[in-house]
Amino acid sequence: MDELEFMRGRVYGADHDDPGPRDGRSYVELAGGPLDGLLLDVTDRGETELRHGVGLPTEIGRYGTGGRAVYVPRGTDARVYDWRGDVP
Repeated sequence: MDELEFMRGRVYGADHDDPGPRDGRSYVELAGGPLDGLLLDVTDRGETELRHGVGLPTEIGRYGTGGRAVYVPRGTDARVYDWRGDVP
């Protein structure tokens, strides 16, 4: 199984021993970029992040350790967040 297949269906930031979504939580799908296919738990995110997007720390983006992948909601149906690029 390759790395992309391994990561699909997993929740960003979840423990490797318990990678799946949990009942009672709200998730969006990350589309494109280094975190493509992962789910992001948005249950406790603020309204600003839900409207304008998030910068998620990742070591597999353009800037490696310390870099962030930026994702923003797709249109008005914010069930999918699209990748906009990586930042240091």
